[in-house]
Amino acid sequence: MKPDIHPAYVPTVVTCTCGSTFTTRSTAQSGRINADVCSECHPFYTGKQKILDTGGRVARFQARYAKKAAAQKKSGTGKTSKST
Repeated sequence: MKPDIHPAYVPTVVTCTCGSTFTTRSTAQSGRINADVCSECHPFYTGKQKILDTGGRVARFQARYAKKAAAQKKSGTGKTSKST
């Protein structure tokens, strides 16, 4: 590494909005970092994740496919294979 071109690497206190704090090292000049989420409050780490079906995409697809299948069955225009 070239001397005198890298920023100082100092101990830094990270504070989360949930109140949790931990110490790490960073190039932050102030020695303090404020974070929105951390491993103490993030849903992935706490196990309180919610799985959302945004807008019911799967349900909408199934409804559209059911309509198309019903229309083909009713008119008898389903796909058939050619025999040669």
